[in-house]
Amino acid sequence: MVKEKLQIGVIGLGKFGLRFAEYLVELGHDVLGLDNNPVHIKQAQANLTQVYLADAREKEVLEQTGVAELEYVMVSVGDSISASAMISMFLKEIGVANVWVKASNSDHRKLLKKIGVDQIVIPEDLAAKQLADRITHPGFVDYLPFDHDLIIHELTITQAAGKNLRQLDLTNRHRIQVIAVRPGSGAPATFIPNPNDELAAGDVLVVIGHRGQLDNIKL
Repeated sequence: MVKEKLQIGVIGLGKFGLRFAEYLVELGHDVLGLDNNPVHIKQAQANLTQVYLADAREKEVLEQTGVAELEYVMVSVGDSISASAMISMFLKEIGVANVWVKASNSDHRKLLKKIGVDQIVIPEDLAAKQLADRITHPGFVDYLPFDHDLIIHELTITQAAGKNLRQLDLTNRHRIQVIAVRPGSGAPATFIPNPNDELAAGDVLVVIGHRGQLDNIKL
């Protein structure tokens, strides 16, 4: 279930920051953007609720623009570790509840942890990890946010055609949970499927499980 409309700040409207902000708007949230580059501001004005041309390294700017009232703020200020750290520290000082920061490398991550930010993201690491999993684990769909070893995976029915989920007993035999069945016929997927429904060749089971438990399952 999608959360109610949020008020979110994005500091730094370069490629990552702007796309992140635009996606939040697409999801129905209000986004306040802040950047000290006029070009970035011009690009962001079409889609964001509020946009400020200002230097977030000044604590007064964060207070005057209303950033302190926001529930979430993402800091994405390029490769400037010092600017990122300073802004993050100010955000914590003025009482922002959830400070998320885009880090550029592991040293940057260590510094941000010492400051006490709430979430640290290195987009290149996430993208590389997901690409590697897509290549090495056919059927990989996505990670679950609370455990990157727990993944959403797809299993296509072949040998198990004619059986049902109760007979397959995947939870007890393999420690995985079926959350949906997508018929090979092209019909809409069924979420929380009936365990007594017969499965056909080509049907796809959408399951949750740990990576190691999913590697060798053939259905």
